[in-house]
Amino acid sequence: MKPVLIILTGRAPDNIRARHGDFPHWFRVGAKLARPLWIVDVAAGEPLPSPHTVSGSIITGSAAMVTERAAWSERTAGWIRDAMDAELPMFGVCFGHQLMAHALGGRVDYLPGGREIGTLPISQYPGGSGDPLLSGLPTSFRAHTTHEQSVLEPPAGATVLAGSSRDPNHFLRYGRHATSVQFHPEFNADVMRAYIRRKHSVMQQEGQDPQATFRAVAPTPDARRLLHRFARLNHLAADAPEALTAQAPRDRVA
Repeated sequence: MKPVLIILTGRAPDNIRARHGDFPHWFRVGAKLARPLWIVDVAAGEPLPSPHTVSGSIITGSAAMVTERAAWSERTAGWIRDAMDAELPMFGVCFGHQLMAHALGGRVDYLPGGREIGTLPISQYPGGSGDPLLSGLPTSFRAHTTHEQSVLEPPAGATVLAGSSRDPNHFLRYGRHATSVQFHPEFNADVMRAYIRRKHSVMQQEGQDPQATFRAVAPTPDARRLLHRFARLNHLAADAPEALTAQAPRDRVA
């Protein structure tokens, strides 16, 4: 059975990781993955496997910036292009969303008006309900966000499915099997609150109200459902139509 590749582009901050775990655990739980995980820490220089050796890939968030054009980031962008050629199922989140867009010809830079953080409404655009990941979901749903950079210009040929009041490019589809989101479907409310506490001083300096943002945190079941749907539709989840195993997944570090 081919594993699911988790492309680790960063880690949760130490204090959050100590209490809530790290990105691979959040994605495994949120997507209800049934296959073994192959975790590759590209930010630490670990090499990526051939796209043909894995069943799908999730690209995580990071404190890094796509505009820094770090060598590991640009290598991963090249791998994304190869994975698109192989029609590998891919789901990028936050930095992963930006990196997929950058790799495929879009433009990433700082979001005008500063960081977007907190539980915010994400609105589907006309036609979004026809997408298999969004079908049957409300036209507006809550999602957890924390980012400074964003996709300012989607790649040619990409479909923009949903956005927020400040960031119109929160949800992109690049092809039949490849999508990415700026928001964090893997976060739960406790994790979102932990990020707001961590950014409390910075938010105040930027003229934001961290207390009000903290109070507005709420569950985001529809956003999480997108992550599970991606896994289910690509036969990576425990309840996928052709699930091959009911055993608990095992982490495998390359």
